[in-house]
Amino acid sequence: MKTLIGKKVGMTQIFDEKGKVIPVTVIEAGPCVVAQVKSVETDGYNAIQLGFGDVKESRLNKPEKGHFAKANIAPKKHLREFRVDSVEGVTVGTELTVNVFTEGDRLDIQGTTKGKGFQGVIKRHGQHRGPMGHGSMYHRRPGSMGATSTPGRVFKGKKLPGHMGKVTVTIQNLDVVKVDNDKNVVLVKGSVPGPKGAILKLKTSVKA
Repeated sequence: MKTLIGKKVGMTQIFDEKGKVIPVTVIEAGPCVVAQVKSVETDGYNAIQLGFGDVKESRLNKPEKGHFAKANIAPKKHLREFRVDSVEGVTVGTELTVNVFTEGDRLDIQGTTKGKGFQGVIKRHGQHRGPMGHGSMYHRRPGSMGATSTPGRVFKGKKLPGHMGKVTVTIQNLDVVKVDNDKNVVLVKGSVPGPKGAILKLKTSVKA
């Protein structure tokens, strides 16, 4: 499986051979280094842990310093784990760059969405407002909570005001439009979760 950690740079648009506009997200992907290899024999499942982005050793705590010292690699700011079918041939310290991807590949990209803070039901769930006349006295509130003495409670899952955004989301089957090995950049068609600078997990699409 092709996997990398990336950072969202932003969105732009490019043109294909026929002059058609393609909206793309620019992702700085890699270089990543293999920090740990997990196997069925030692951990019960197959996975590789990748490190991305340099960081000063003084910014790490003792367990993190020991983790990188054991792997004998330079400290990395971000660590992410990827489940794989097999870890055969993968060794700690191997560097992965954006050239693992090629134009035409399809990726699943996972990230954390933008946080919107505390929001009401209109913005959070797309509900309709009440009449805006002064006499209605009902404009943007959530509405009825349900029955009275029976069951005497609000059922779980009721759409109410609350914290919106900042959740882990995976966008599937995004096409790789262009790969720039010199700048460690990959362009994918469409949008990906998170603001500019968000850390993303890129891997081969499971439904491609």
